Amino acid sequence: MKILVAISSVPDTTSKINFTNDSKEFDKNGIQYIINPQDEYCLSKALHLQEKLGAEITIISVGDASVEPVMRKALAIGANNAIRINEEPKDSELVAKEIASVAKEGEYDLILLGKESIDYNGGVVPGLVAAELNYPFVNAVTGLEIEGKTIQVTREIDNGKETISIELPAVLAGQEGVVPENQLKIPNIRGIMSAKSKPFQVIEPKFSGNKVSIIEFEKPASRANVVLIDKDNLDELVRLLHEEAKVI
Repeated sequence: MKILVAISSVPDTTSKINFTNDSKEFDKNGIQYIINPQDEYCLSKALHLQEKLGAEITIISVGDASVEPVMRKALAIGANNAIRINEEPKDSELVAKEIASVAKEGEYDLILLGKESIDYNGGVVPGLVAAELNYPFVNAVTGLEIEGKTIQVTREIDNGKETISIELPAVLAGQEGVVPENQLKIPNIRGIMSAKSKPFQVIEPKFSGNKVSIIEFEKPASRANVVLIDKDNLDELVRLLHEEAKVI
């Protein structure tokens, strides 16, 4: 079995976010990057499948050389090889086309992607990859088991979960829960050392025609100061809710 896992390099949630060029560009100075958490869950699931089924795991990322440290970490965790498409990801459609092209040429049985990335939260790339390949697609996956060419997939739906069966090859968008948090794989010394010698391929993009441009980035509004009201001053509470909070 051949598994392709898409990896995004995203800012650590503890990083201080700033913008430059009149708020049109993200300021990368001083930013610590990590594997997108939902991609990390998918990678861990792929590694569990590797242990069970002897799968070969390739990670893929669309980005410039700055994403390579995160990809090396994924190799250290246990992926067999890596492919970097040398293009800054600005357009979800182009990213999906590049990933789908590699998936098709490599004849991968299973393509795993995080449901969304924590930086832009677009959540459209997995479905677009499936559409490009014309493969079955399941979103918000929280569990999967493989038996032969059949996958039993559990996904999150409104007010519950749904279990369905699909046939390989397929595209799945995973999220937290696809493996328990305590089963997330982490690098060890042996993995870190072996990552340096694992195959790492850099290829040029095949598609062009970016349809997206950044107009402006804007930070969320700062939280207002807390207003304390005496428990017996109900008139003031009502006034503030009506005139300032405008909820009544």
